[in-house]
Amino acid sequence: MKTVVRTCVAVLGGVALGLGAALAQPAGDASTDIVLRNTITGEAMTLADGKPGGRDTEAVKTFLKTGKNIYIDDRSCLRNGESLFLTSCSGCHGHLAEGKVGPGLNDNYWTYPLNTSDVGLFSTIWGGANGMMGPHNEDVNPDEILQIIAWVRHLYTGPVKDAAWLSPEQAKNYHPFKEGETFSKTEPGRCKPLEN
Repeated sequence: MKTVVRTCVAVLGGVALGLGAALAQPAGDASTDIVLRNTITGEAMTLADGKPGGRDTEAVKTFLKTGKNIYIDDRSCLRNGESLFLTSCSGCHGHLAEGKVGPGLNDNYWTYPLNTSDVGLFSTIWGGANGMMGPHNEDVNPDEILQIIAWVRHLYTGPVKDAAWLSPEQAKNYHPFKEGETFSKTEPGRCKPLEN
């Protein structure tokens, strides 16, 4: 009996350590302050591999230093994020992120609680998770992921108090997507229209 208890304690302790590693986002090297970690294993991930481009934009540099996505309320980036989401994500998560084969992303329930932060959501998109959620780093580059995250955050329908990704100012002015809302190709902002 003691052996079984010790084994269970050792296994649970190992799981707790592994979970702690997966949850931790320690400081990175001199060029970044954020270390992206695989949502499931907790292993550190690099942006060196994957789809080319989108690594040296102001948004990616800011994100890697601070964990903040400067595209969150930029209408030009929401326009692009919608298009990228519809082609890369909606097949599993639904057109309004309501959930289909994959979980819903537009409410305040998260399969992976770390996805309440933009760093966590970026890590899940880049490195994948359980089930059918494989890594998307070959489909979208880091800057495009930030645009997708902006769109997912725009689709959010839960309580604003639970929207940890919004600054206090953004939370005061937050208005979620309403069906029929459109974005023109000439929206002013940080994101140029996507090339087809």
